[in-house]
Amino acid sequence: MKFRYAFQKIVDLKSNEKTQAEWLLSSAVTQLRVEESSLTELRIERQGIENMLMDASASSTTVSDLLLFQNYLTHMDRRIDEKLCDVRTAEQQVSETRSNLSEKAVEEKVWFRARDKARDVFMAESLKKEQETLDELALTRYKRPS
Repeated sequence: MKFRYAFQKIVDLKSNEKTQAEWLLSSAVTQLRVEESSLTELRIERQGIENMLMDASASSTTVSDLLLFQNYLTHMDRRIDEKLCDVRTAEQQVSETRSNLSEKAVEEKVWFRARDKARDVFMAESLKKEQETLDELALTRYKRPS
Protein backbone atom coordinates (compact mmCIF):
# COMPACT_ATOMS: atom_id res chain seq x y z
CA MET A 1 0.00 0.00 0.00
CA LYS A 2 1.35 3.40 -1.00
CA PHE A 3 1.41 6.40 1.35
CA ARG A 4 -1.04 9.13 0.46
CA TYR A 5 -1.08 12.30 2.53
CA ALA A 6 -4.59 13.73 2.88
CA PHE A 7 -3.29 17.30 2.99
CA GLN A 8 -0.80 17.04 0.10
CA LYS A 9 -2.53 19.85 -1.80
CA ILE A 10 -1.92 22.15 1.16
CA VAL A 11 1.75 21.13 1.24
CA ASP A 12 2.00 21.89 -2.49
CA LEU A 13 0.23 25.23 -1.97
CA LYS A 14 2.63 26.22 0.81
CA SER A 15 5.57 25.25 -1.35
CA ASN A 16 4.23 27.35 -4.23
CA GLU A 17 3.60 30.30 -1.91
CA LYS A 18 7.21 30.11 -0.71
CA THR A 19 8.47 30.00 -4.30
CA GLN A 20 6.34 33.01 -5.17
CA ALA A 21 7.68 34.87 -2.12
CA GLU A 22 11.23 34.09 -3.29
CA TRP A 23 10.43 35.57 -6.70
CA LEU A 24 8.97 38.68 -5.08
CA LEU A 25 12.07 39.07 -2.92
CA SER A 26 14.30 38.67 -5.95
CA SER A 27 12.30 41.33 -7.77
CA ALA A 28 12.45 43.70 -4.79
CA VAL A 29 16.23 43.24 -4.46
CA THR A 30 16.66 43.91 -8.17
CA GLN A 31 14.59 47.10 -7.85
CA LEU A 32 16.71 48.19 -4.88
CA ARG A 33 19.90 47.66 -6.88
CA VAL A 34 18.47 49.69 -9.77
CA GLU A 35 17.59 52.55 -7.42
CA GLU A 36 21.01 52.44 -5.74
CA SER A 37 22.74 52.43 -9.12
CA SER A 38 20.67 55.40 -10.24
CA LEU A 39 21.56 57.23 -7.02
CA THR A 40 25.25 56.56 -7.60
CA GLU A 41 24.98 57.92 -11.14
CA LEU A 42 23.29 61.08 -9.87
CA ARG A 43 26.01 61.58 -7.26
CA ILE A 44 28.72 61.13 -9.90
CA GLU A 45 26.96 63.60 -12.18
CA ARG A 46 26.64 66.07 -9.31
CA GLN A 47 30.33 65.70 -8.51
CA GLY A 48 31.17 66.43 -12.16
CA ILE A 49 29.03 69.59 -12.13
CA GLU A 50 30.63 70.65 -8.86
CA ASN A 51 34.09 70.19 -10.42
CA MET A 52 33.01 72.21 -13.45
CA LEU A 53 31.77 74.97 -11.11
CA MET A 54 35.09 75.01 -9.28
CA ASP A 55 37.00 75.18 -12.56
CA ALA A 56 34.71 77.91 -13.83
CA SER A 57 35.08 79.94 -10.64
CA ALA A 58 38.87 79.64 -10.85
CA SER A 59 38.88 81.02 -14.39
CA SER A 60 37.30 84.17 -15.70
CA THR A 61 33.62 83.23 -15.96
CA THR A 62 30.55 85.39 -15.85
CA VAL A 63 28.36 85.49 -12.80
CA SER A 64 25.40 84.27 -14.87
CA ASP A 65 27.34 81.13 -15.83
CA LEU A 66 28.25 80.53 -12.17
CA LEU A 67 24.57 80.96 -11.24
CA LEU A 68 23.60 78.44 -13.92
CA PHE A 69 26.02 75.91 -12.46
CA GLN A 70 24.73 76.65 -8.96
CA ASN A 71 21.09 76.25 -10.06
CA TYR A 72 21.95 72.98 -11.74
CA LEU A 73 23.65 71.78 -8.54
CA THR A 74 20.50 72.67 -6.61
CA HIS A 75 18.44 70.73 -9.14
CA MET A 76 20.80 67.74 -8.79
CA ASP A 77 20.49 67.92 -5.00
CA ARG A 78 16.69 67.71 -5.31
CA ARG A 79 16.95 64.74 -7.65
CA ILE A 80 19.36 63.03 -5.24
CA ASP A 81 16.96 63.63 -2.34
CA GLU A 82 14.10 62.14 -4.38
CA LYS A 83 16.25 59.16 -5.32
CA LEU A 84 17.21 58.67 -1.66
CA CYS A 85 13.50 58.47 -0.90
CA ASP A 86 13.10 55.90 -3.68
CA VAL A 87 16.01 53.88 -2.25
CA ARG A 88 14.44 53.92 1.23
CA THR A 89 11.14 52.76 -0.25
CA ALA A 90 12.91 49.95 -2.12
CA GLU A 91 14.76 48.96 1.07
CA GLN A 92 11.46 48.85 2.94
CA GLN A 93 9.97 46.68 0.17
CA VAL A 94 12.94 44.30 0.42
CA SER A 95 12.49 44.11 4.17
CA GLU A 96 8.77 43.38 3.87
CA THR A 97 9.24 40.72 1.19
CA ARG A 98 12.07 39.13 3.19
CA SER A 99 9.77 38.96 6.20
CA ASN A 100 7.00 37.50 4.05
CA LEU A 101 9.40 34.88 2.67
CA SER A 102 10.42 33.99 6.20
CA GLU A 103 6.78 33.43 7.17
CA LYS A 104 6.12 31.34 4.07
CA ALA A 105 9.21 29.22 4.73
CA VAL A 106 8.05 28.52 8.29
CA GLU A 107 4.56 27.59 7.08
CA GLU A 108 6.02 25.27 4.44
CA LYS A 109 8.31 23.65 7.00
CA VAL A 110 5.39 23.03 9.39
CA TRP A 111 3.40 21.28 6.68
CA PHE A 112 6.41 19.26 5.50
CA ARG A 113 7.02 18.10 9.07
CA ALA A 114 3.35 17.15 9.47
CA ARG A 115 3.52 15.14 6.24
CA ASP A 116 6.77 13.46 7.30
CA LYS A 117 5.29 12.60 10.67
CA ALA A 118 2.19 11.11 8.99
CA ARG A 119 4.47 9.12 6.66
CA ASP A 120 6.44 7.80 9.62
CA VAL A 121 3.23 6.71 11.35
CA PHE A 122 2.03 5.06 8.14
CA MET A 123 5.33 3.23 7.68
CA ALA A 124 5.32 2.04 11.30
CA GLU A 125 1.76 0.74 10.92
CA SER A 126 2.63 -0.94 7.61
CA LEU A 127 5.65 -2.65 9.13
CA LYS A 128 3.60 -3.74 12.12
CA LYS A 129 0.90 -5.24 9.85
CA GLU A 130 3.53 -6.94 7.73
CA GLN A 131 5.20 -8.38 10.83
CA GLU A 132 1.84 -9.60 12.16
CA THR A 133 1.15 -11.32 8.82
CA LEU A 134 4.59 -12.95 8.85
CA ASP A 135 4.10 -14.06 12.46
CA GLU A 136 0.72 -15.53 11.59
CA LEU A 137 2.23 -17.40 8.64
CA ALA A 138 5.03 -18.71 10.79
CA LEU A 139 2.59 -19.78 13.49
CA THR A 140 0.36 -21.51 10.94
CA ARG A 141 3.34 -23.42 9.54
CA TYR A 142 4.56 -24.35 12.99
CA LYS A 143 1.15 -25.70 14.07
CA ARG A 144 0.60 -27.69 10.84
CA PRO A 145 1.47 -31.34 11.24
CA SER A 146 4.29 -32.54 9.10
